[in-house]
This record gives sequence, structure tokens and C-alpha cells, in this order.
Amino acid sequence: MPTASRRSTRTAALVGGLALLAVAATGCQPIQALPAAVTRSDVMSAPIGGRQIQEGGDLVMALSAEPDRLDPTTSSSLYTRYVMQTMCQKLYDIDGNGKIVPQLATALPEVSADGLAVTIPVRTGATFADGTAFNADAARATIERGLTLKGSARKSELGPIASVETLDETTLKINYKKPFAPITAALADRAGMILSPKAVAEAGATFGDHPVCVGPFKFAERVPQTSIKVERDPLYYDTKNVHLDTITYRIMTDSNIRAANLRSGDVHVADSISPQDVDALSKEDGIGVLQVGSLGYQGLTINLGNTDGVGKPPGEIDTPTAKEAKVRMALSMSVDRAALVNTVFNNWYEPACSPIAPSSPFASELSKACPEFNPGKAKQLLQEAGVPLPYPIEMQVSNTPDTLRYAQALQAAVADAGFALTIRPVEYSTLLDVQSRGAFQALQLGWSGRVDPHGNMFNFLATGAGNNYSGYSNPEVDKLLTAAAGETDEAVRAELYGQVVRQVQTDNPVIYLYRVRSLTAYSTGVAAVDTFADGVVHLSNAGFVKK
Repeated sequence: MPTASRRSTRTAALVGGLALLAVAATGCQPIQALPAAVTRSDVMSAPIGGRQIQEGGDLVMALSAEPDRLDPTTSSSLYTRYVMQTMCQKLYDIDGNGKIVPQLATALPEVSADGLAVTIPVRTGATFADGTAFNADAARATIERGLTLKGSARKSELGPIASVETLDETTLKINYKKPFAPITAALADRAGMILSPKAVAEAGATFGDHPVCVGPFKFAERVPQTSIKVERDPLYYDTKNVHLDTITYRIMTDSNIRAANLRSGDVHVADSISPQDVDALSKEDGIGVLQVGSLGYQGLTINLGNTDGVGKPPGEIDTPTAKEAKVRMALSMSVDRAALVNTVFNNWYEPACSPIAPSSPFASELSKACPEFNPGKAKQLLQEAGVPLPYPIEMQVSNTPDTLRYAQALQAAVADAGFALTIRPVEYSTLLDVQSRGAFQALQLGWSGRVDPHGNMFNFLATGAGNNYSGYSNPEVDKLLTAAAGETDEAVRAELYGQVVRQVQTDNPVIYLYRVRSLTAYSTGVAAVDTFADGVVHLSNAGFVKK
């Protein structure tokens, strides 16, 4: 078996050649530098200060969209992660610095010299909400469910697993066909949320209707399109750090209504505060604002081959948008990313040009490069593609005020390049279904982001992957992504992902548009509310402060 450094050299040489061939074959999109963004400081926690947390109480959080089914194996919604964070602990988590730390595991994984065996120690003394003991075998069963359950969105996140086994009650071992560097990061997200084996056996595919995990809180009830309630779990292993009796997540899709309910005291925490409201809210007595940059992105997904549903082999869509790379490149070149995001979002958000955040240790010059804004060249590309002008495209978007505001600005902007963009607003939960079924021409949605770029790229760009809503398939991109996942050298991985970005900016299955700052407002009568760069608001240790 070659050493890691030799594997790095060999991998880099192989995929470097593949990337050069891919770009030479298709042509490369011109790039431009972006203007400097407004610098803002992250505020990630509601401080306790010199006050004391009181025990008990019922906290209400306003959610900007309804979560999908509460099943970590199939979920694709950020808002589901908000709720599951209080109920379903993971083998690993991320901290405020973006570092991966143990949660239900007791240490970071031990990886064999050949990279094929990953051994994970798990804690003792933890109990699922239904009274079942947590152990390594429960973790094994959850990971195997992620690999085998029909409709699983976790399979490609977990990598090329050969088998999963338990060495004893506290030791899990994952055996790989090929080395897979992103596994720890994957287990710090939904793939690592360990489910009660008893509840899974009893509920099967309906597990998400009443999820059972290890966590500070347990599921209580759900009123569709209205609310989800969790209650303190007395079986949780760290109950001394849980203060609230219940948390109720109320669905409030209108940002103005969320802000009004926060001002009135009807809710105590509200996510996704609008950039239109945040400056005023931050100056009000009794209200605090958390803000943190995002690892994710908002983008425009173009349907290239999603004819039979996400994860299925790509089919053929006989439209210029799907078949002509020049049409998609023209659309990308018609977007002045910096001007749009600054105008629509009051300089609170940042333009995005790739799925890798500039703050990521895996960022590179290639991943930071932004497609050129050139409406004249865009119109020329449309003419070369032989399509009628103005060229019509329908874009489905979630029907939230900020999203619609951006969509309308985008609609006006791309008209200069020869596009006639039609906007179709859709409820967020419906939009998730639309993108999975492939029932769209173009669709604007985002991804909250992961600490490892594999979580932002492979699932969306690899052929047949679980979140490849575009139905995109490029063998060279597949090879680059697979090579990057098997590489342990961070610099080599960054270069490989940069080469993927360069090719994706040529093919444009996803046109990356902007990156949010997560803006969460809270009543100052509440403390220990946290939000990190993965976009999730943490309430597990929150509580009301004594007056």
C-alpha cells in the first residue's frame, strides 16, 4: 500500500490531467474579481452575562419555513435540522469555530494506515427517549439504514462503505472499499444522528412521524403547517444542562410577522431575520441579534436530466436550457452577483461564485473565482446557440418576501442579456418536492453548508447522487470528486475541488448566486441560544434568565 504522500502526488497528477482535458474540451468561462464585501463580526451566542438561568419554561421559536419529515435519513431541509438538533444527537458535532468535536462518540475516529478502516468509540450511559440503551450496535444500524433505505439522502454522504460492524458495546468500525476523508464531517450531520433501533423496527418508513433518538428533548407533537413541539427528555444523560420544559417551533413564513411576534413577546427566538428588518431590530431594547457567515450558498439549479426523480440515472430533456451549455453560460454571465446582492439585501449578504465558502480551509483561487458579468457577451452566446430572443426561462422560487425580492431583481437584470425570466412562487415544502421530482426548468434554492466541501459538492454534482437535483452528469467531475474524497492532504483536496468548480462554472448545472449571513433574533430574556456557520440555531441548552 503506498504512503499517504505518494497517494497525494499520484492523485493530484491524475486528476490534474483530467481537469485540463475537461476544460480544454468545453472551454472555460471568463472570470472577474468581486468588490470587497462589508466586513461584519460574527455574534454566535446569546450571552448569560452575570445573570442566572431559571429552570423550566416554554420557549417558542418562529421558523421561516416548515420542516420536511423528521427523519434524518431522508430529510433535505435546514429547518428539520433546527428541530432535530434538540432531539437527535450525532456521533460528532461542530463547535463555534467550525471544528468537529465528539458528541455521542467519545473521541475523533481512528483511521487505519491504509485509510480503509475507521474505528469510533461511543459513550456509555446514554439512553434513547423510548428507554432503549444507546450503544455501538445502534450506531451501526443507523449507518446501515442510511446506506440501504429507499429514498435515503445520506448514502452518498457516507462514501464507499464495504461493511459496518461493532467490535464491542462501545466500539463501532466502518470498513471502506476506498479511503474516504469526509466521513467524520458526514457523521457531524444527519448521517450521524443515531436512531432508536426499537423505534425504527416498529415504525419503519414512518419513523419521521414520531422520531426517537438520544437528545435533551424528545418529540411531543406536530400540527402540520403550524407547529412542532418537543419536551424535555428525563432520560437524557446530561439533564443538568437542560433548562427548558418545552420548545415549540411555530411556522411563520413572513419575515415581518416573525419580527412583529418577537417584538410582542409571543415568540422568543426567530430565525432568518430579513436584511430589511435587522438594522432596526438590533437597535430595539429587549432584542438581540445573532449573526454568522454561512458555509452554504443560494443558487439557481438548472434541470439538465432529472426526469425520473433525484438519485436516478439522468434522462434526456430536449430543451436548449438543458442541452446547450452556451445558454446556461449566458445566464450565468448575465448576473451581476455583487450588485444584486448588495441592492436587494442591504449589504448583509455576500455574492457566491461556488459551493465553497471563501472562509473554508479548502478554498482556493479557483473556487473563489467568479464568472464574468458581461450581458453583451451573454446575448452573443444566445445568438450562437440559435435560440429565439428573448429566451424564456421559468424559475420556481419559495414564496418568501426576501426570495421574491431577489427573484424580481434577477428577472430585471437578465433581461438585458436577452432572457425573459418568469417567476413562479411556491411554498417551501412544495419546492423541496418539486426539486426532488425534477418538475422544474430552473429552481432557486439554497444549501446551508457543511464544514467539509464534500458535503456541499458530491451529493449535488456527482452522477446519481442523493441531492443531484439537476440530473447533472460529467465523468471528469465524478472522478475529481471521488479522488478528493479519498485524499487526506488538505492542500491537494483544495486544488481538486477548485478544478471541480472550474468545470462546473463551464457546465452550469447550478449557477451560484449569493451567500447569506444567518440572522437570528432573540429576546434578551433568553440566554444560551447559539448559531454556527452551518446555519443551525441551537436551543438545547437555552433558558430563560432570572429577572
